[in-house]
Amino acid sequence: MRRLKKLTIGLVGILVLSLLMAGCGSLSGNASKNTDSKKGVTTLLMYQIGDKPENYDQLMDAANKIVEKKIGARINLQYIGWGDYDKKMSVIVSSGENYDIAYANNYVANAQKGAYADLTDLAPKYAKEAYDMLDPAYIEGNKIKGKLYAFPVNGNVYAQQMLTFNKQYLDKYHLDISNVNSYADLEPLLKVIKKNEKTVMPIAAGQGFHVESDMDYPLSNGMPFAVDLKGDHTKIINQYDNERMKQDLRTMHKYYQEGYIAKDAATSNTDYPLDGNTWFVRQETQGPYDYGDTLLTTTAGQPLVSRPLTDAYKTTGQAQMANFVVSSNSKHKEKAVEFLGLLNSDPDLLNGLIYGEEGKAWKKVGDNKVKLLDGYKANNHMAAWNTGNNKIVYVQDSITDQQIKERDENIKNAKQSPILGFNFNTDSVKTEITNISNVMSQYLDGLNTGTLDPDKAIPEMDAKLKKAGYDKVLKEMQKQFDEFRASKE
Repeated sequence: MRRLKKLTIGLVGILVLSLLMAGCGSLSGNASKNTDSKKGVTTLLMYQIGDKPENYDQLMDAANKIVEKKIGARINLQYIGWGDYDKKMSVIVSSGENYDIAYANNYVANAQKGAYADLTDLAPKYAKEAYDMLDPAYIEGNKIKGKLYAFPVNGNVYAQQMLTFNKQYLDKYHLDISNVNSYADLEPLLKVIKKNEKTVMPIAAGQGFHVESDMDYPLSNGMPFAVDLKGDHTKIINQYDNERMKQDLRTMHKYYQEGYIAKDAATSNTDYPLDGNTWFVRQETQGPYDYGDTLLTTTAGQPLVSRPLTDAYKTTGQAQMANFVVSSNSKHKEKAVEFLGLLNSDPDLLNGLIYGEEGKAWKKVGDNKVKLLDGYKANNHMAAWNTGNNKIVYVQDSITDQQIKERDENIKNAKQSPILGFNFNTDSVKTEITNISNVMSQYLDGLNTGTLDPDKAIPEMDAKLKKAGYDKVLKEMQKQFDEFRASKE
């Protein structure tokens, strides 16, 4: 469910969330061999994650006509399902199988061990137009020891955590959210819902829910290492020892005791559908291509409104949200990069994949706007967020020119995380990292859903973390972070 996500998806991407690419399939029907389909035309083998569109053959036939005409290549695009991708790509990488392009799997680790081609010089040479459209944060966030190993999808380069409200209940009870800026500000609203709506969960929270604050994480928000974006940017801390975070956790524990959060939230996978009426407030992640609440409202099929919990930051996590890499074993590295450049700069190619067949699924109603037609179906096209450059994806006609202007201004003005581009090398502390992860699995859901009392659970957790080797990892991480900062001066 959406409360578990840590990624932001562009407008077109989430509208087609149900179709993101599964299983395996190829244009030519070949298994995994990369062969030249005809003289002078290179066939590139490309792996993508998710569910295959039902009209895959039609999409790829149209795409390959453009690709062959413009760069003398064809794409043999194969799909691996969400649940299988990590495992299968790990086998492909470790076996040294010959492929050309893939949706990045364990990007940092695989880049560090040489699985991916160095694109530092190749990208600006063979994909210059698309490369020049990338926000600098994408380049900085994907460098490993100064080298670039990925071509990122240009999309939601920044993220902002939001409290999102089901507007039907705001209207029904005349509730004002203009002053809601924190978890604590929710209390009077939650009381109204709890009293009057017996079948509505005041806060939609369950397994995977995370209390959000202005923090950025060198590993992930599930590990106890963070930089306080409102505090000392030079120090790695345990976010659960931060007083601001503790206060939010205390608030959640109070809400849990008041019944504003489900009693089984820490172990529950209960879904609170975005389009349903079983919830009042939830957490969502938004980025510039979500156009405020436009995306959520469109996806939900009902009005939703949000208030920000955090500032907008460009982070390493966002920069690495959807990367494509070229195999270090590819025999067609330059051509692979050339294709990625075309995919991310040619509107005809990308929009044909994102929207489906022009004239049946959509039609242009302006230079950069489209109107969806009756032939537009959720499983008959690809997703913008992990296919190509959102900047050249046509927007639906409901998006105003002012919204597009605000989008670009917001991207320009978003803050940059102090750890953007910092990638922690865990080689010397792998055992400790595993031990720490095991400790966190005992406390994460309990603390974040308010099930556990933070004033009791955090000291207990910290003691276990110390035994697990936390101090050793923190020392090594701080050392590497200090070196990273020094290299930027």
